[in-house]
Amino acid sequence: MYIKRIDGPRSVTLPDGSTMSRADLPPVDTKRWVARRKAAVVKAVAAGLISEEEALARYSLSVEELDSWRKAISSHGIKALKATKLQRYRQP
Repeated sequence: MYIKRIDGPRSVTLPDGSTMSRADLPPVDTKRWVARRKAAVVKAVAAGLISEEEALARYSLSVEELDSWRKAISSHGIKALKATKLQRYRQP
């Protein structure tokens, strides 16, 4: 059995004490971005599991999109990432 070589850690410990591994990340071919998947990508980048550049390339995201996810989580929590709640948490 061969283990694929990757750059960076295979798992990290999050501030709340839980661990996150690359297996916890959304699939590369994700089309439907629910709040839980968005939050997983933001947590992985913040914890150093994957780099921001790797996340942008892996999920075909723009810098603005990832930054908007970060801002929404930091100011209002994961609920702000839901598409149905977008208008409630949008800044005027």
